Amino acid sequence: MTYIGIDPGKAGAMALLYSDRTETIPFDEKAYADRLGELLCTGQSARCVVERVHSMPKQGVASSFNFGENYGFILGLLTAFAIPYETVLPNKWKREFGVTADKNTSITVARRLFPKASLRRTERCRTDDDGIAEAILMAEYCRRHS
Repeated sequence: MTYIGIDPGKAGAMALLYSDRTETIPFDEKAYADRLGELLCTGQSARCVVERVHSMPKQGVASSFNFGENYGFILGLLTAFAIPYETVLPNKWKREFGVTADKNTSITVARRLFPKASLRRTERCRTDDDGIAEAILMAEYCRRHS
């Protein structure tokens, strides 16, 4: 079974937990479609948790629209590839790991639970990325609740 966690948004990511390794993909429509399509073609069973999002106060109309468009794309992709998914509110999955609104807590917990996983967006990055960390934690939440 492959467990998937998706932090939606342009700075988000998708994480896949396998029995022997962790894979992360920064948000990219083509990369998401290609990777999920590979899962389907190889017959691997998968389950997914997607962070349930909504517009934020004082967020611009255009940015809200773009964010919602990304969210809809992700849900449509999972539906098209017949990958069962659940949307989970941020406070629900974060409570499980003791993560606060401070993004650094996500990085700290992800490092502790997955010391071998890279939390960097690219090989050239010098700092860990909270979007990658949160996607990994959502994949772990999915594994624990499946």
